Amino acid sequence: MIEGVDVRQLEVNADERGHLVEVFREDWEFYEPAPAMSYYSMSYPGIIRAWHRHTEGQVDHFVCPDGRIKVGIYDDREGSPTRGEVNTFVIGEHEQRAVRIPGACWHGFKVVGDEPAILINFPTALYDYDDPDEERLPYDTDEVPLDWEEPPHG
Repeated sequence: MIEGVDVRQLEVNADERGHLVEVFREDWEFYEPAPAMSYYSMSYPGIIRAWHRHTEGQVDHFVCPDGRIKVGIYDDREGSPTRGEVNTFVIGEHEQRAVRIPGACWHGFKVVGDEPAILINFPTALYDYDDPDEERLPYDTDEVPLDWEEPPHG
């Protein structure tokens, strides 16, 4: 796994009424440093939202409570012991997990399946509307060795 990436299994408490899933607790070491805000986005099937990274130390924490997404992370950080590595995780409806993403790594996601997906992020820095901490690349760039269109193996 890429240095600084972590995955936390989220417990699904289900009964005949439905289910409840805790997605954030201040007593989980997973959310270090502590989030500064939270937001959610909805994306349609097949949509790819990639690539971007943060240069001021922000860490992202992705959760997908509805639908399914494939999260991609690429480490090209100078001096990182995992430089050049790619991690992917499919999270969502049947795999409730939170993914911790070092913001300096390129990251993004693709909605997989036939339904829209909701992504909740708990970033560790407030979004600055006047000076966003973001660098972007197109999803199909040759600078990141992940083909979002490649079918899953197995």
